[in-house]
Amino acid sequence: MATAPEWCEAKHNLGRACFGLGRSDEALSLFAEASLGVRVELPLRAIAVAAPGAPSSTQRGILAARQAWAQRFLPQRGRPAPAHRPHGEPLRIGYISAFFQTNNWMKPVWGLINEHDRSRVEVHLFSDAPASAIEHGYRAHANDRFYDVTNLSNEAAAEIVAAADIDILVDLNGYSAPRRLGLIALRPAPLIVGWFNHFATTGIAAYDYLIGDATVIPPEEECFYSESILRVPGSYLAFSVEYPVPPVAPSPRRANRATTFGCLAPQYKINDRVIDAWSAILRAVPGSLLVLRNTALNAAETRRFVRDRFAERSIDATRLRLYGRAEHYAFLETYDAIDIALDTFPYNGGTTTSEALWQGVPVVTFWGDRWASRTSASLLRAGDLSAFVAADLAAYVALASRLGNAPEMPERLAELRTSMRSRLRACAVCDTAGLARSLEGIYERLARDRLPFPAASFLAE
Repeated sequence: MATAPEWCEAKHNLGRACFGLGRSDEALSLFAEASLGVRVELPLRAIAVAAPGAPSSTQRGILAARQAWAQRFLPQRGRPAPAHRPHGEPLRIGYISAFFQTNNWMKPVWGLINEHDRSRVEVHLFSDAPASAIEHGYRAHANDRFYDVTNLSNEAAAEIVAAADIDILVDLNGYSAPRRLGLIALRPAPLIVGWFNHFATTGIAAYDYLIGDATVIPPEEECFYSESILRVPGSYLAFSVEYPVPPVAPSPRRANRATTFGCLAPQYKINDRVIDAWSAILRAVPGSLLVLRNTALNAAETRRFVRDRFAERSIDATRLRLYGRAEHYAFLETYDAIDIALDTFPYNGGTTTSEALWQGVPVVTFWGDRWASRTSASLLRAGDLSAFVAADLAAYVALASRLGNAPEMPERLAELRTSMRSRLRACAVCDTAGLARSLEGIYERLARDRLPFPAASFLAE
């Protein structure tokens, strides 16, 4: 960059590095500069991917960024005619994912699919991994159909989806697998719905609907979506744990005599505003510690970078515990040493939040300004843990500080850890059967009406 400041490819690569370190606003600026070069597709796609998690983004800006990339670089196709199923024949519902083999990430997906009523729904799974790679979670049903589309082009995979005569294709990827957005754009099914791995509008005309809940998408925000919005009761991320996890450990607060906060989110979610808030909490709670663990912290340079960011805010390195990658069971055992988990923002935890709760650790979050910043609120509200959802950022810092200093906290944490899993199982957050019934009703309504519901109006710059 110093020797060739106009080298757009270098700016794009520097933007990727900044994004990985949580410097998402800086990354967006670099991607924007890189998009002025000859090869514009990659930086524009990078902006579309990164925008929902950048503090400086707005919902209007997220919509505009995603439309700008999609309209320019994705194919535009007409919708195929819907099939006409004989009365009483189950709907053919396709689920497409590049991550079926990721056990812990698929908790809501397998929770839903395992509960599907096969007299109402015929399940078709389109996977970017072979069935043999799925170790835990999925309980195979004799009537289900599995298609391995690994390494197939979008065109070839779309032909397989179309040949399966799917009624509704449910995309579980979103921008986490951007190469497969081209498959969605080919419209291989009469109706296309986004669920699970979506936390903002796609800005892509091929999507007819997104499925969320009342917490993540209030009605007044539908104007920032190019899709029509459908909502389920409770949390759209209701989950079931179907893979090996450690037992819940005793609360560390009593032994440590000081509160240990923690976050096991990816480093790219830990931006400067997050570090500002966490530093304020650590300053407000004498003797408290902060545990962080993610793959990026494998590198000594990243650990030094993180320590320096906290040092700039008067937090000594002795109060930080930084750990890198671990096998997932051992990764979850990190929660044994954490009293209270702190959420990231504006890009909340989803899997991270559900895993912390399942290991008995409450998560402090707040009501943010977009879907991505209310995912944890959705899970906590549905888990009867609304007391850990603050109204805004200032209240988030105050709540975590108050919890960290409360003299009754050791007993409260001990009780909460002991009862957490039974509490969650009794709440909507683990009611995957209820989620299945809700989605089956939505699918049948869509298929019955044959045509998409009127699209939500939307704004774009």
